[in-house]
Amino acid sequence: MYLDLDGQGARYAQLIRALKGAILDGRVAAGARLPASRSLARELDVSRNTVLAAYEQLQAEGFLLGRVGSGSFVANVGSATPQKRSANSLVAPLSSFARRALANTDGRRIPGHQHSDLRYDLQYGLPLANPLLGSVWRREVSRAAEHVEFDYPDAQGVLALREQICDYLARRRGVPAAPEDVVIVSGTQQAFALAARVLLEPADTVVLEDPHYRGARQVFAAFGAHARGCRVDNEGLVPAALPSSARLAVVTPSHQFPTGALLPLSRRVELLDWASGRHAWLIEDDYDGEFRYGGRPLAALKSLDRDGRVIYIGSFSKALFPALRLGYMVVPASLREAFSATKWLEDRGCNALEQATLARFMADGGFERHLRRAAVALRARRSAMLNGLRRHAGDAVEVVDSNAGMHLTAWLTRASHADCERLVAHARTRGLGLYTIAPYCLKQPPRPGLVLGYAGLPPADIEAAMKLLGKCLHETGLAPSR
Repeated sequence: MYLDLDGQGARYAQLIRALKGAILDGRVAAGARLPASRSLARELDVSRNTVLAAYEQLQAEGFLLGRVGSGSFVANVGSATPQKRSANSLVAPLSSFARRALANTDGRRIPGHQHSDLRYDLQYGLPLANPLLGSVWRREVSRAAEHVEFDYPDAQGVLALREQICDYLARRRGVPAAPEDVVIVSGTQQAFALAARVLLEPADTVVLEDPHYRGARQVFAAFGAHARGCRVDNEGLVPAALPSSARLAVVTPSHQFPTGALLPLSRRVELLDWASGRHAWLIEDDYDGEFRYGGRPLAALKSLDRDGRVIYIGSFSKALFPALRLGYMVVPASLREAFSATKWLEDRGCNALEQATLARFMADGGFERHLRRAAVALRARRSAMLNGLRRHAGDAVEVVDSNAGMHLTAWLTRASHADCERLVAHARTRGLGLYTIAPYCLKQPPRPGLVLGYAGLPPADIEAAMKLLGKCLHETGLAPSR
């Protein structure tokens, strides 16, 4: 008897579901005798007790009839003939939000989940591998577990973690904040989702830098907002290009994503004036502010905010590891209660054990020690990529180097957008993962470019990847001049 066990849960429960499906679909007719328990157990490679337990449950539910000395028989449950039903006919009409969410979600684009067969994957977002951090984190979790409260945590976040974040931001980013201003979230994506719920109505306009972080666009589109792009040049967002009306603008002033530009002070002041004059909100996404390799960074935009228009977002995904799923928002006083209530409705608060672990890690100095080691490793990888591009790509690319972050943007100097896509496709056949800047743009950029992540590979592999990039440029006719 053919039965397909789905692999979900206990074996007897899988067998129950498989038998029910066969009976309800008419594949096993009413009155049919089921195999003896020993025979079916051998056929499915399960224990006889598993089969007996499934048979007994199905008898109790009325699907089977047991006859002493004769076996188990299928009861008449009103499904004498199989009926073909489409999967769509079983689903109620989706909400408009669900339809928009499906249209704006692609799980295949999660870093590391896309091309596991590549020798060298330069996708942005791959984490910096640090085996030492793994052992340290396991130890810290064990310590925190001895003291963590078993009750629901404060939806706004564990107080000890919020205090540590305030201390860190004041010292490292010039952001003055009190613990009551901080909301702990499960990463940047939830921060954007909460902001959409608190600040936006469907059809409101959201301004995004163009190019920009695609995850923000997807969240706001799912909520029904209209995204408008604002031009970016070599100094970041151009305030003069901001629309006259919008509810919200998302900006990356400390390291424009993905071009790497640093927004100068004069433009920061213009941006704040725009928000204040129009009663609009600004989300400052400081996605990799921990990693700078030269020069003194400007203080965060939030540190200049005098009118309470800036919502500051930070994440531990890049600073530590993405699996942690913790980030934070620093919100204006006027929005504290709204964000706290919305977070409570969303999930009752983030994992308290992970929050307590991170708070201890920060309080003991482990976080900043890790950041120092990570910065050394990233600086070496960045140097390997810059040197490799100079040696192997030459003047075929123009590199934007902002002395920060975990990626570089390389503009192709002698290629069309079609040539760039052809290069990416060819490189993939050679085991090299390249990614264009186009998906981060609302409008096609004036020239093609590549976003090259270097966090996920050691320097020797980055050198090999750059050498392979040079070969791919040559093989596609885009090779540097000699």
